[in-house]
Amino acid sequence: MKGKRLLIAALAVGVPLLASGASAQDKGLMSIIVNDTSNPYWFTEGKIAEETAEKLGYEADVSSHKGDTNTESRQIDTAITNQAEAIILDPANADGSIGAVRKAVEAGIPVFIINAEINQQGLAEAQLVSNNAQGAALGAQQWIKSVGDSARYVELKGAPSDNNAATRSNGYETVLSQYPGLEKVASDVANWDRTQGFNKTQSMLQANPDIDGVISGNDEMALGAISALKEAGKLDDVVVGGFDGSPDAVEAVKAGEMDYTVLQPVAIFSEMAVRMADKYVTTGETGVDGEKQLFDCFLITSDNVDDYTDPFVLEQ
Repeated sequence: MKGKRLLIAALAVGVPLLASGASAQDKGLMSIIVNDTSNPYWFTEGKIAEETAEKLGYEADVSSHKGDTNTESRQIDTAITNQAEAIILDPANADGSIGAVRKAVEAGIPVFIINAEINQQGLAEAQLVSNNAQGAALGAQQWIKSVGDSARYVELKGAPSDNNAATRSNGYETVLSQYPGLEKVASDVANWDRTQGFNKTQSMLQANPDIDGVISGNDEMALGAISALKEAGKLDDVVVGGFDGSPDAVEAVKAGEMDYTVLQPVAIFSEMAVRMADKYVTTGETGVDGEKQLFDCFLITSDNVDDYTDPFVLEQ
């Protein structure tokens, strides 16, 4: 079933799949730069891209910038020095990464953006990202089903440097604002991090001990919130929703601790980006119309959590 979904996704963006058993030539280096491989989402992103590049005949180099644009710039310099055929990049900053991308392009290396966008069109050959607005709406609708249309809640937000944070928060607001009985009593930035999610939730709980729900911009922050709620003895009374579809979040859904998570199809768009880069290196064309390519998200709840078998893949 996973293969079927991957085939459909490939056909949708016009990228050919390597035939099973096909021999691959040594095609040079593909540089893969992600955010933080200690986070399971970004680890999977890098791993899938690496495996795909190697299957297609490239040497793959994976590095992580951890959200630091200076580190990212040095990694781009290394890719240029090593004469990479293409760069797969999850950018550190929507604005701050533009210079690094431009530097690679001016050196003649095509860049394919994944997961997080940069705020300039026409530099990268393609930007492959989750449909975060669609995913946020899915999550918010599920959250309302569980918490009800009258509740006090808090929100955990991702890094402001990442457009995904604002897109998800705005997507939540679009849905939740339709229910006058819902009151957001606090919100804070926890930068996609579990420890910060724990600490920020602790602080919000001290000021608002009677909340009914937590809605989070990603799973790591949501898992931190769950730990804080457990410590306060309040988890049974609070609905927590996440976003990413990480293995730990799925286990939390199975355990009844997290109400849902929104699965980002990172395994699909990471592979597609590498295949698109290979097509471009080989033919000079990406095979798609338009720079930005959106991939719809999926909802994981207790009803379908058993269908989740591989990292960031939900069988359909």
